[in-house]
Amino acid sequence: MSTENKTQELNNPSFYNNRELSWLAFNERVLDEALDLDNPLLERLKFLAIGSSNLDEFFMVRVAGLKDQVKAGFNKPENKAGLTPKQQLAKISEINHNNVKKQYDSYQSMKPELEKEGISLLSIEDLTKEEINRFEKYFDEEIFPVLTPMAVDAYRPFPMLLNKSINLAVVIKDDIDPENTTKTAIVQVPAVLDRFVQVEHENKYQYVLLEEIISHFMGKLFKGYKVESVTEFRITRNADMTIHEEGARDLLKEIEKELKKRKWGAAVRLEVRDGKYDEKVVKFLLSVLEIHRDDLYITNGPLDLTFLFKFHKTFADVKDHLYYETLISQPPRDLEGEENIFEAAENRDIFLHHPYESFEPVVDFVAEAADDPYVLAIKQTLYRVSGDSPIIDALKRAAEKGKQVTVLVELKARFDEENNVQWAKELEKAGCHVIYGMTYLKTHSKITLVVRKKAEKIERFVHLGTGNYNDQTASLYTDMGIITSKRKFGIDATHFFNYLSGFTEKPEFHHLSMAPFDIRNDFIRYMNNEIRFHKQHGNGRIIAKMNSLTDKNLIIKMYEASQAGVRVDLIVRGICCLKPGIEGVSENIRVYSIVGRFLEHSRIYYFHHNGDDRLFLSSADMMTRNMVKRVELLFPIHEPSVKTRLKKILSIMLNDNVKAREQKNDGSYEYVQPEKNQVRINSQMKFFDMAYRVLEDEE
Repeated sequence: MSTENKTQELNNPSFYNNRELSWLAFNERVLDEALDLDNPLLERLKFLAIGSSNLDEFFMVRVAGLKDQVKAGFNKPENKAGLTPKQQLAKISEINHNNVKKQYDSYQSMKPELEKEGISLLSIEDLTKEEINRFEKYFDEEIFPVLTPMAVDAYRPFPMLLNKSINLAVVIKDDIDPENTTKTAIVQVPAVLDRFVQVEHENKYQYVLLEEIISHFMGKLFKGYKVESVTEFRITRNADMTIHEEGARDLLKEIEKELKKRKWGAAVRLEVRDGKYDEKVVKFLLSVLEIHRDDLYITNGPLDLTFLFKFHKTFADVKDHLYYETLISQPPRDLEGEENIFEAAENRDIFLHHPYESFEPVVDFVAEAADDPYVLAIKQTLYRVSGDSPIIDALKRAAEKGKQVTVLVELKARFDEENNVQWAKELEKAGCHVIYGMTYLKTHSKITLVVRKKAEKIERFVHLGTGNYNDQTASLYTDMGIITSKRKFGIDATHFFNYLSGFTEKPEFHHLSMAPFDIRNDFIRYMNNEIRFHKQHGNGRIIAKMNSLTDKNLIIKMYEASQAGVRVDLIVRGICCLKPGIEGVSENIRVYSIVGRFLEHSRIYYFHHNGDDRLFLSSADMMTRNMVKRVELLFPIHEPSVKTRLKKILSIMLNDNVKAREQKNDGSYEYVQPEKNQVRINSQMKFFDMAYRVLEDEE
């Protein structure tokens, strides 16, 4: 069969999962963690919040994009699973209504368990008269002054309500009115006030939601009227940004302008609370928001479960048995006995595995460079950083000390734009050279270059990683990185930053591979080599760990590898458009997803090459956007000890039988079941055990 015919055969839409539906399957796996009784109760509650937060972003970006396509009259099938935008929206609605029901069923099932622990969210109707009187005083003094009732009539049209805000639609009636007509007003639940308010009780932790308190005393806002109904609702809006990069004279100002529009995009979802809505009001809201009944979600519990993030933290000092055991990131194995990170990196590459090993050395790498009198320059890419970033502080300090500091702050990092605009301004003010990104591309690579002059000799130290320079998420995300002083890595890093900051053609690298130019082609080349080695030696093996897999060119190449007999193991946390186990297509491919306590975020790529192992870490997933729309880096691992560690890490993950799910050939997922008498392996906990054991061995 010719290559063209083989590719045509592998274009069959039945061989692919739709991107959006695969994401919904991932979020369902997140919700499964809320049902896992091995997780502590309050951690299970937190997974409901994570699922809600994920879903908000999905609607604001992915569903919004599909709706824009439908409005524009675009009805062409997407190029993998072959679904039109309308078909995708219909399936999303069907699946997501089931998932939301599952989410709220989970919430309701946890309430009795919380009550056994003395924790409860009460309805205001459950309170005693004395308690209601106390809440009335609280309403009058703390809540009432903040509220703004907004009438809806011919002179005051339906207000433009803030994205993701909780609102109350109030139907009122004037009994004196001879025609007995009703009127409608909107009251926004103030986000500046605590969402849950404690009922004063000894030894009990009882709370009432803010919207319930406001609803109960709503009549105080409408003197002379009778409140007929109060409908709790929440709107999700299109929050994707359209940035006109080519004509923008100043990207920072362009993004600041777009950020103001984001809060007021077209509505894409309406949520109302079951038992707390008026059907006539719902019909009115659907009409005024110009959305369909399929976009309506009736929740069996409080709107916007992201409030559970804060609720989850409330009991840390009094209910520690309801939380995960505290795990402390350990000093990295490769820095054992080392005091100076630069001296350590002069001897060998340093491998870092977060959060099992501390992120502190990465912070120290920049901080020590800022204070080191021998350091001449620091160059770094920043995609997402924490709100109180020690790395930003170090960069500012370095600039103030006269060092050459160049920072690429990616202003287009979705939902971090506002944060990054602020950081860019602060860094510029401190004297750093700040680059805002590249036209039509997002710079997603994670790299830092430190240039040092010691004993009249220029030294270059490079940190390359799979995750962001964010000290807060580093304790929640699994990521990897290396610090190296190898000369060719330093030269590559220099060329890379010169490419970002100046006018030059794409550089030739010794070790690095860069998107949007080379990474996809390099992956295809490595897979072609693996096929060739397998035909010669029969031992072909590919292992790839990533967040998401969507790129059709790479999926087709994996199918070809499977057809050639190469064993392909994929560890894909989220979206996976590849379907494994299809006879004659992908029967040699297995796909696993690990969803657990930590967010799997590292990207590892392994090609056996008949024993000449090729191992790479990367900032890039095998997604089309990463291959063609982002500046990404793929970097090889050369140090034999690090290669050994990475292979062991991959092996442990492939043997996870606690948090791993395996994808079936219909796109569904099932937990990997341990065989009889098989030891239970939770890979994330295993890596922490290994990090602790290293420390114990040292002692």
